[in-house]
Amino acid sequence: MDAEELKKRTKEFAHRCVKLAVILPKIELGTHIKKQLIRCATSVAANYRATLLAQTKPGFILKLSIVIEESDESGFWLEFVIGENLLQKKRVLPLFKEAHELTSIFVATRKTAQKEK
Repeated sequence: MDAEELKKRTKEFAHRCVKLAVILPKIELGTHIKKQLIRCATSVAANYRATLLAQTKPGFILKLSIVIEESDESGFWLEFVIGENLLQKKRVLPLFKEAHELTSIFVATRKTAQKEK
């Protein structure tokens, strides 16, 4: 998967998470998770774009580390939605899996970049 495909994939992930977040129940927990999920899922896409503009290898690795943290956090909130039964599991599970896949891709990318120093 090349950089442009990942750029598109992270943006689509952000859109899908926002759409899921806005249908969370209008209770205190739902509102809290909505804000957190929107923040970290959109950060995955925005910070991935920033990695593509990094001027140095250390800058790239630093920005990629932020992407990893945010994609992992997105997975956490999606898992929390499932655990709290706020939405049907079948509705959330594909996004949870995507968060995990993205995290894995970015961890592998960071390992490769660190070896190339």
